[in-house]
Amino acid sequence: MTSIRPPSRTTDTGRHSRPSGTGRTVAVLVLVALGALIPVLGPSPALHGTGEAEAPGTGGIGLLRTVLFAALSVPLGELFANRLARSLPGAPPDRPRSWSPYAAAVGLAAALGLASVVATGNLVPDSVADIDVGGLYESRDGKLALLEVNGFLAAWLCATSRRPGLQVWPLAAVIVADALRAHPTTEYSPLLGSGLTLVHLTCASLWVGGLLYVLRTLRRWGAAEAAGPALLGLYARVAAVLLGALTATGVGSSLRRMPAGTILDQLTDTAYGRVLLAKVLLVAAVAALALWARIRLSRAADPLTACSPARAEVVALGVVVAVSGLLTALPVPIRW
Repeated sequence: MTSIRPPSRTTDTGRHSRPSGTGRTVAVLVLVALGALIPVLGPSPALHGTGEAEAPGTGGIGLLRTVLFAALSVPLGELFANRLARSLPGAPPDRPRSWSPYAAAVGLAAALGLASVVATGNLVPDSVADIDVGGLYESRDGKLALLEVNGFLAAWLCATSRRPGLQVWPLAAVIVADALRAHPTTEYSPLLGSGLTLVHLTCASLWVGGLLYVLRTLRRWGAAEAAGPALLGLYARVAAVLLGALTATGVGSSLRRMPAGTILDQLTDTAYGRVLLAKVLLVAAVAALALWARIRLSRAADPLTACSPARAEVVALGVVVAVSGLLTALPVPIRW
C-alpha cells in the first residue's frame, strides 16, 4: 500500500471549494430523486396503464423487503470494512460503535413480517388467527421464510457475543434463502437465477454497508489521520469490482426475465420494467458519484474532500435499496 499524503494544512482552498461541491451534490441528488419518482410513490403508479393487477399488500411487502435488505447490508458492510481497515499498516485501532445488533433485530422483525405473509397464503393477514405457523413447514417458501427468521436471530446472538465475526454465517444463510425464494422451482432454470441473485445481493450488501461503515470510521478517526484517505481509496478499488459484478449479474437477471427482443417494450409497458429502469438510472447516478469521489481522492489537495460525494453516494444507495425492495414485490414480466 503506497502512503497517501496527509491533509494539507492550508484549508482555504478546501473551504472555498465546498459550496460548489455541495451544489453539484444537491443537483445529482435531485436527478436521483426524479429517476426514483415512480417506485418511491409505490406500486400503483408503476402499475398504471400496464393492465397488471396489484397484488394485495404489495407496498407493505416491498417495505419489508427493503428493511430486510438494509438489515443485511449493515452487518456485512461492517465486517467487510473492518477487514479492510485491519489490512492497513498503522491504522488506528479505534472503530465506531457497531450497529450490527440493531440491524439484526430489525431484520428479524422484517423476516417475521414476511413469514406471516407466507403463512397466510401470500396474503397480508388481518389478524393473528389468520397466520398458520405450522403451515410454514409444509411449503418451500415457508421453510425459506423460517430460515431467514432463524438466520437473523442467530446473527443477533452472534453480534452480541464476544465473537461478532461469526454472524457472517447466519447472514450468508439469509442471502441463500432469499436467492432461492426469488426463483421458484417452476421458473425457467431456477438454479441459474438463484446463483445470479446470490452474487447480486452479496455484492450490493458489501457495497452499501461497506461505504456506510467506512465513512463512519473516517469520522471517528478525524481529519488528522493519514490512514483515512488510504482506507477510502482501498474501499474504492474493491467497490469497482463489486460494481462490475453487480452490473453483470443485474444484466443477466434482466435478460432472463425480459428477453433481449422484448426488453425495450417491457421497460415501459410493465411495472417490473419501469421500476427496473428507475433502478438502472439510480445505479448510474451512484456510479457517477463514486467516480467523482475517486477523482477527488487522487487529485484534491485534501483527499478527505472525497467524503462529500461519498456521503451523497450512501444516500443514493439507500434509495436503490428501497427500489430493489419494491422490485421484488411486483409481478414478474411475462416471457413473450
